[in-house]
Amino acid sequence: MLLRHSLHLPIVSSYSHKSNRVPNTSGYIKFQTRYRENLRYLRTLTIIDPKTKPEDLPLPNDVDHIIRTLAFLKSRSFSDADIPRLNYLTPELFSTAVVPSDVSAVFNFLADELPSTASESRDLILRCPKLLFSNVDHCLRPTLQFLRQVGIQELNKPTTRNAHLLNTRVDKLHAKVEFLQELGFSKEEALRACARLPAIFGYDVENNLWPKYVYLVKEMQRDLEELKKFPQYFGFSLKERIVPRHLHLKERGVSIPLNRMLMWGDEKFYKKWK
Repeated sequence: MLLRHSLHLPIVSSYSHKSNRVPNTSGYIKFQTRYRENLRYLRTLTIIDPKTKPEDLPLPNDVDHIIRTLAFLKSRSFSDADIPRLNYLTPELFSTAVVPSDVSAVFNFLADELPSTASESRDLILRCPKLLFSNVDHCLRPTLQFLRQVGIQELNKPTTRNAHLLNTRVDKLHAKVEFLQELGFSKEEALRACARLPAIFGYDVENNLWPKYVYLVKEMQRDLEELKKFPQYFGFSLKERIVPRHLHLKERGVSIPLNRMLMWGDEKFYKKWK
């Protein structure tokens, strides 16, 4: 009798078939209503594909788990409008394999060591959601320390441009410094160039940096010293900016410094050298 009471089980009498009482199912109905409402909510956020068949829908416990993850994100300044992007780029965030404690260390790191406000952390993560799955000790902290040693001023004010930098392991950052050294930069010159153009850390050597360098010395016949003065050259598109402007000037027999060739807007550039 005590066991039945503790489990809230009805006591079935031998005369129960004569009773006119209707079983209380209000709790079950509320449970089902909440489950259906949560499913609709997750569909609006694209976490559940609207085309998902009923038999493939997540179980109630799984839905509750996702709802808790959403509540955690909202406590960190995320809104419903942010969720589709997070789900598209990192769907694993909304799986039962991830709990808020798995990613809270990243939020703590951004707040304490960058440091960034809740809104700035949100913007960084929206820019690069994979930050949430980066290891603080093995990736984020060593990368931040290296970038500060290089002297990248952008880190003094967290911006979305920092997001992918923070999510880049130190060995990849070192590889770009070594590439510049192979071209003829000293280590100090290479570090200064990276500080002036932090985006260089995200460029692929084989498909981006190297072709631009080859075009600079072979086709444009410019020397390394000019590149050292204007490492921002690597930040411009070879196809859309560098080649068209070089050919335009070559046809007119005009020679100008790299910065004037590339920094000016199209209207000013082509109006100056018609």
